[in-house]
Amino acid sequence: MSPRATPVQFAVAALIALFLVVFLIVPVVTVLYVAFADGAGGFTLSHFSSFFHITLMRESFWNSLYVGFWSVLISSLIAIPLAYFTVRFEFRGALLIQTLGILPLIMPPFVGAVAMQLIFGRSGGVNLLLNEWFGVTLPIMEGLNGVIFVEALHYFPFILMNLVVALNNIDSSMEESAQNLGASGFRLFRRIVFPLAMPGYVAGAALVFIKVFDDLGTPLVLNQTNMLAPQAYLRITTIGIEDPIGYVASVIMVAASLFALWASTWVMRGKDYATLQRGYAGLAKRKLTTGQTVFAYAWIVLVLLVVLAPHAGILLLSVAKLWSFSVVPESYTLAHYATVFQDSPRMIWNTALYCGIAATLDVVIATAIAYIMLRTRIPGRQALDFTVTIALAIPGVVLGIGYLRTFRGIEIPFTGELLTSSWVLLALAYTVRRLPYALRSCIAVLQQMHVSLEEAAENLGANKGRTIRRIVVPLMAGGMLAGFIISFMTAAVELSTTIMLVTAQNDAPMSYGIYLYMQSAAGRGPGAALGVLAVLLVAVGTYLSHRLIGRTGGMQPLEVQKIAV
Repeated sequence: MSPRATPVQFAVAALIALFLVVFLIVPVVTVLYVAFADGAGGFTLSHFSSFFHITLMRESFWNSLYVGFWSVLISSLIAIPLAYFTVRFEFRGALLIQTLGILPLIMPPFVGAVAMQLIFGRSGGVNLLLNEWFGVTLPIMEGLNGVIFVEALHYFPFILMNLVVALNNIDSSMEESAQNLGASGFRLFRRIVFPLAMPGYVAGAALVFIKVFDDLGTPLVLNQTNMLAPQAYLRITTIGIEDPIGYVASVIMVAASLFALWASTWVMRGKDYATLQRGYAGLAKRKLTTGQTVFAYAWIVLVLLVVLAPHAGILLLSVAKLWSFSVVPESYTLAHYATVFQDSPRMIWNTALYCGIAATLDVVIATAIAYIMLRTRIPGRQALDFTVTIALAIPGVVLGIGYLRTFRGIEIPFTGELLTSSWVLLALAYTVRRLPYALRSCIAVLQQMHVSLEEAAENLGANKGRTIRRIVVPLMAGGMLAGFIISFMTAAVELSTTIMLVTAQNDAPMSYGIYLYMQSAAGRGPGAALGVLAVLLVAVGTYLSHRLIGRTGGMQPLEVQKIAV
C-alpha cells in the first residue's frame, strides 16, 4: 500500500489541526497573552510583580507547591511498599491487592472529601475512637492536611501502576548478582531494585504532582481556597474576566505542570536503565517468614482500609439519615437517592449528552489522527499527536478561563445564543480534555493491525475510502469503543472545567450537581447519592474498557477478501 496521502486525508488533517488550534492552542495562548499584556499592545511583567506582592497570592503559590510535594511523598510511602511486596515476594492475593489499590482512581477526590471529614475529621469516627481509647486526636483533615490526605489517597495508584510494571521488567540477573554478593533486605532494595525501577516511579510521581496541582474541586469542597487553582477560579468569577491576576495564576499552573513533565525527563537524562532480559523468569520470588508475613499483611490491610475509606464513607453518607459526632450513621434512609432522581434527572441527562458528544468526537478525531500518523506521510503528522498530548498538562481551570476569554461575544449560528452561555462550549472542552485518552487507545489498536490487510483490500479493487470504512474501522472497533468509554467516564466526573463554564443550573452535569450539594450540610446526603451514581458510572466504564481493550476486533484476515469486493 502506497503511503502517499490523498487530498481527502490532507483535508482531514487540516480540519483536525484547525480544531486543535481553535479549541486548545488559541485559548491557552490567550491566557498567556493576557498575563503578559500591558493593555496597550505591549509586553509587561507588572502583573506577575503584582501577583507576588499580594500576600494571598504568594501564600496560594507556596501552598500549592506544599500540597503537591507532600501529596507525592505520601503517595510514594503508600505505593512503593505495596508494589514491592506484591511483586517481589510470594504473596497470596497479590493481584487482588493491586486491583484494590487502583480502585481510588474511579472516585474523583472531591466526591469523597466530605465523607473523609466524617471519618477522619476532628469529630469524625476515627478521632472519636482515638479520643475514647487513648485520649488523643489526629489533625488529619484540618486545613491543608485534609487536602494532602485526600489527594494522596486518590492519586497514589499512578505511582503504584507504574512501579508494578517497572519492577516486573527488571532484569532478574541484576538482583541475583547482588544477592550472590551479599546484598539483601533493604540494602538490596535501596541499591539495586528501586534505582532500576526509577523510570516508573518518576513517571508516576510526575502524574501525581500534575493532577494535584490541577485539582480545583477538593480544595473548594474542603473550603481551602488559599491555593492557586481556587484563586484562579475565584478571581475570574468574582472580580471579572479582565482581572490579570487570575491569568497570572493560570500561567503559573501551566508552567508548574510543564516543569513537572520536564523534570521527570531531566532526572532520567544521561542514565541507562536498559536490561538484557525482562522479568523474573530466572529468579524465584522470595518467601516471607511467618513474622514478616503477619507484618506485611497487617500493613497492607491497614493501607487498603484507609485508601478505600472514601468509597465506604460516600456510600454510608448517601444512605445516612443522621451522621454527626458518631463513628457510623445513627440512622439510615434511601430518601437521598429519591431526592436525586426527583430533583436532578436533568443533571444526569446533561452528563450523558455532553459526555456522549465529547466521547464521540474524541473517537472520530483520534481514529483520524491515528490513521494519519501510522498510515500516511503527511508532513507535520507527529505534531498532531504532540498537540493533543499537551492537553494533559493544561489544567482544567486554565482551559476554562481561556474559553471564557477567547469566545466571549461569539454567537452560535442561527440561534443568537452566546457560545460562552451555552452547554456546547462545555462539550467542546470535554472533547479537548479527554482526547489524549482516546488517541492512545486508537493508536494502540491500529499499531496491532498489520498493513497487509489494507493492501489486500486495495489489490482486490477497493478504493482508499472503502478500505478505511470496511476494513480499518471494523478492525479498530474494539479500541475505538474502549476509547469512547474512557473519554466518557473521565469527562463525567470532570469538575475543574465544568465549574468554570456552567452558567445555568439547567445546563449543569452531575459533577457540578455534586459540588452544589456538598456546599451545604443539608445537601450532603443527596450529593453523596449523586456521587455514588457517578462512581458506579466510572466503575462500569472502567470494567467495560478493560474488557474491550483486549478484543481483536472480531474479524479474521480471510474475511478481508469478501468485504473488499
